[in-house]
Amino acid sequence: MEASKLPCSFAPFPSRPKCHFPISPARAPGHAAFRNYKHSSLISRNKSARGAIQNAAAAAASAPVQALTEEEETSGNSIRRRFLEFYAARGHKILPSSSLVPDDPTVLLTIAGMLQFKPVFLGKVARQVPSATTSQRCVRTNDIENVGRTSRHHTFFEMLGNFSFGDYFKKEAIKWAWELSTVEYGLPADNLWISVYEDDEETYAIWHDEIGVPSDRIKKMGEEDNFWTSGATGPCGPCSEIYYDFHPERGQHSAVDLNDDTRFIEFYNLVFMQFNKKDDGSLEPLKQKNIDTGMGLERMARILQKVPNNYETDLIFPIIEKVSELANVSYARADDSTKTKLKVIGDHMRAIVYLISDGVFPSNIGRGYVVRRLIRRAVRTGRLLDIRGDENGNLEGAFLPIVAEKVIDLSSEIDPDLKSRKSRILEELKREELRFVVTLERGEKLLDEMLDDALGKAKVNNADPFLSGKDAFLLYDTYGFPVEITMEVADERGVSIDMSCFDIEMENQRRQSQAAHNTVKLTVENGSELTENIPDTEFIGYDTLYSKAVIKGLLLSGKPVVEVSQGNEVEVLLDRTPFYAESGGQIGDRGVLKVNDTAVIEIADVQKSLGNIFVHKGVIKEGIVAVGREVEAAVDAKLRQRAKVHHTATHLLQAALKKVIGQETSQAGSLVAFERLRFDFNFHRQLLDHELTKIEDLINEWIGDATALQTKVMPIADAKSAGAIAMFGEKYGEEVRVVNVPGVSMELCGGTHVSNTSEIRGFKIISEQGISSGVRRIEAVAGDAFIEYVSERDNYMKQLCSTLKVKAEEVPARVGAIMEELRMVKTEVSAARAKTAVYKASVLANKAFHVGTTTQIRVVVELMDDTDADSLKCAAEHLVDVLQDPAAIILGSFPGEDKVSLVAAFSPSVVSMGIQAGKFIGPIAKMCGGGGGGRPNFAQAGGRKPENLSSALEKAKTDLVSVLSKKAS
Repeated sequence: MEASKLPCSFAPFPSRPKCHFPISPARAPGHAAFRNYKHSSLISRNKSARGAIQNAAAAAASAPVQALTEEEETSGNSIRRRFLEFYAARGHKILPSSSLVPDDPTVLLTIAGMLQFKPVFLGKVARQVPSATTSQRCVRTNDIENVGRTSRHHTFFEMLGNFSFGDYFKKEAIKWAWELSTVEYGLPADNLWISVYEDDEETYAIWHDEIGVPSDRIKKMGEEDNFWTSGATGPCGPCSEIYYDFHPERGQHSAVDLNDDTRFIEFYNLVFMQFNKKDDGSLEPLKQKNIDTGMGLERMARILQKVPNNYETDLIFPIIEKVSELANVSYARADDSTKTKLKVIGDHMRAIVYLISDGVFPSNIGRGYVVRRLIRRAVRTGRLLDIRGDENGNLEGAFLPIVAEKVIDLSSEIDPDLKSRKSRILEELKREELRFVVTLERGEKLLDEMLDDALGKAKVNNADPFLSGKDAFLLYDTYGFPVEITMEVADERGVSIDMSCFDIEMENQRRQSQAAHNTVKLTVENGSELTENIPDTEFIGYDTLYSKAVIKGLLLSGKPVVEVSQGNEVEVLLDRTPFYAESGGQIGDRGVLKVNDTAVIEIADVQKSLGNIFVHKGVIKEGIVAVGREVEAAVDAKLRQRAKVHHTATHLLQAALKKVIGQETSQAGSLVAFERLRFDFNFHRQLLDHELTKIEDLINEWIGDATALQTKVMPIADAKSAGAIAMFGEKYGEEVRVVNVPGVSMELCGGTHVSNTSEIRGFKIISEQGISSGVRRIEAVAGDAFIEYVSERDNYMKQLCSTLKVKAEEVPARVGAIMEELRMVKTEVSAARAKTAVYKASVLANKAFHVGTTTQIRVVVELMDDTDADSLKCAAEHLVDVLQDPAAIILGSFPGEDKVSLVAAFSPSVVSMGIQAGKFIGPIAKMCGGGGGGRPNFAQAGGRKPENLSSALEKAKTDLVSVLSKKAS
C-alpha cells in the first residue's frame, strides 16, 4: 500500500521526522533514470548483459524525471519491489513465494526463503536457473512469547533473498549486498557494521580490501553466530551479516556488541554454502558452491521508515490501528502493556490469514494446531483489551474477521490470490473464534472450581491458599485461558499461584516447539551421487503403455548395485518409461519389465525420486537383471484405465462441488487409486443428502454428455489467465500441462486421464465425512469400481430381501418395524432391571449407619454385584428418597467383563456442608482404572478394573465417614 493511501493517523507519525538520508530527485534510488544509470556501472558476466546495461544507460538520458516521494520510496511494497528488480537486473530470475505448506517432511511450515530450493542445494534436482530472487512468506512460532515484547520478533514475516546455484559466489554476493544497501536503499555506509566467521579470511578481505569497510566495523564472530549448518551433517558454510547501527554516536570501540538490540539490528544475512559436513565432523568442499541470502523486509522497512520497531512500519501498523479502534484505545497514548497486546494481534493476524489462505485450517495436530494456537492467542489478547463482539454492536459476534479484512487489504503485492479467498478466510475465522469463546468460558468455570478447591484445602490444612503452576498451565494450554487473567482472578479471591512451576511448564513446551519446528534439515545423501550418472527419466506414458528401455541403475535395499538375481525386491531406474510415477494424488502404475524372455520383474509401484528419476519398485520373478540391459516395459492396461477414470472423475467432482456448495471451496488433498478416489476439500459443515445427490447427478450428467478431453502444455501464466485450477500441494514449472473438460473443468495436472468422459461410465459417492476442522472428505467410485460397487450392494439387498421375506422396496419399512420392536423390548428389560435394583436398594436401606454427633447423617456404601449403570443410578436415587435428608450414598457394581460402575448421591444437607459428589467419586474411580464426575448432588463414574472395586468401596467408606464426622460434629 502506498503511504498516500494509508489512514491519516498513520502517515506521517507526529513524532516521526523526515527521512535522514539526503537524496536528490535526479539521484533518488527509486527513480527510473537513476536505476538505469547505476545499472551501467555493474559487473557484467556476459556480453548480452553488458549490451542490455548500455541500452538502459542510453535510455536514461532521455527518461523523464518523475521522482517518487520519500514515503513511496520507503514503503514496504517499494522495498520489496526494488529488491527483486535490483537482482533481476543482475541476471536473477524472479520466482514467486512458495506456499507456507512446504513440500518437505522435516518442517511443518515454510520457515526460510531457501526452503523451496533445498532439493537444488542437495543436488537432487537440476537447477532450472543459475540464480534466483524471491520474496518468501514465512511463519515461525519458536519465539512466540517474544512477539510484541521485542522490536523484531514475528510469527509471520517476509524474507527477501537472492540465491546462486553454482553461478556466483562470495565476491559478487558481498558487492551486490553492499550496493543494494548503500546505493539502492541509500543507507549511510557509516551506519553499517559487518560480522564474519572468525576463520573466514577470504570474506574479511573482500569486505575490508574491496568494499572498503573499516576494520573496526568488521567483527569476527564464532561458529555459533556465523557458521551456518543444516544439521549434524550436510551442506554448511560461513556466513556474513550486515547490521544497521541506530546509534553510531556511541562509538566504535572493540567492546561493541552487535547483539545489542537497543543499538543494532541485523538486516541481511549472506550464507556461503561451500562445505559438506560428514558424519565424522570433517568438512569437505562442495562441488557446487551456492549462495543463500535473507533480508528481513520488516527490518529494512523499520530502518528506512525511521520507526522504533518493525510493528510501526506500514506493513503491520494499519492492522494495529484497526485493533486499536476495536479496543477503543489510542496506540500513541497507550502504556507499554497495551501496546504489546496490540502488536501481538497485529502480528498473529498476518500469520493466521496467510496460513488459512494456503489451506491450513485450525485443528489439534500439526500445522492446524499452529493456526489454532495463534487464533486463540489473538482472541485471548483481544479479551485482555476488552474487545467484545464485532464493530456492529453485536456482543456475541467475532472481531478477528474485521481485523483480517485489513490484512487482506494490505495483501495485493504479497499474495495477489489472497483476496479471492477472502470469504473462506473470514468464515473460518468467525467459526473458530466463536467456538473458542465457548472453550474460554469453560476455562473460566474450571478456574472457579480450582479456586474453590484451593480455598477448601487451605481451610482444612490451616495454610495459605495457592493454585499449582500445573493447574495454571492446564488452563493456559488446554483452555487457552490467559495466565494474566488467572493471576488477576486468583488474587481477587486471595489465592496465590506457583508461577515458578508454570514457567517450567511453559519452557518445556517452548523447547519442544523449537525442537520440532525450527530446523531445515539438509543432508547430502548417496542419491545425489547417483544423479550425476543417471539422467531424468523420459515419461512416454501419456501416449503408450508399452516401450523398450535401458536399465540405467539398480538399487538393492537402497544401495546401487550392478546385478540382481531372482527373488529379490529391486528398484529399477530406466532411461524412458510408460509407467506413471505417483504424483498429484495418483498412485503409480503396475506392470512388468521383461529382459529378452530371460528375466521378468513384476512392478508393484513407481515413485518419483531424486528430482525427475522414476523408481520402478518390484520383485524379480525370473532370471537375473543387470545395468545396461534392454527391457520391455509394459503397464497393466486395466489398472491404468481405472486410475485414468478415477483421476478424471476427481476433476469432475471438484467442479461439481464448486457448483453445488460454492466457488470458495478448494481442494485440500486427494488420492487417485485403482479401487476408489478420495477428495479432501475445505468446507465448514457436513454436506446435506440432497447436496450429495445433486453432485452425483451433475457428474453422471457430464459423463453422459460424452465430452472429449483436451490436454495442452502452455506457460503457467497463460494457464492461470485461462482459469486453470492448480492442484493442492503440487509444484509447477514455467511450462504446465492443462487438462480441460470443456465447459466443466480446467486444471493444471500431470496425471493420466480418459480421452472422453463417457469412459467413466458411472460415478457414486460412498462416504462423506469431516477429517479435521474445516476439512471434509468424499470417497467415491467410478468406472469398473462403480459397477463392482453397485453389483456388490445389489447382492447385499437380495440377501436382505431373502432373510426378511420382503421385496426390495419394502425393506426400509420392515427394518423400521424390527427396530421399533427391539426398542420396546429393551425398554421393558431396562424397566425390569430398574425394579430389581430398587428392590435390592430397599434391602440395603436396612444397612444404613449413622455418622456425626450434632447431625445424624445416614450413610450407605455397598456393592451391588452385576447391576448395570442405569439401574445403579435408580437404586441410588431410591435410597436418597427412602433414607431422607441428610443422607450419603455410594454404590458400586461390575456390570460386565472389565467394567466397573460407581455412583454417588448426596442429599441437599450433605452438599451444603461443602461435600460434592462429583469431586468425591473421581479419586475412587481412579482406583478402578477409570474416572468420572457430575453434579454436587449426584455423580457417576466407570472403570476397567473390577478386581479393585472392593478396596475402592472400602476407601470410599473410610473417606466419607472421615469428612462427614468433621462436618457434622
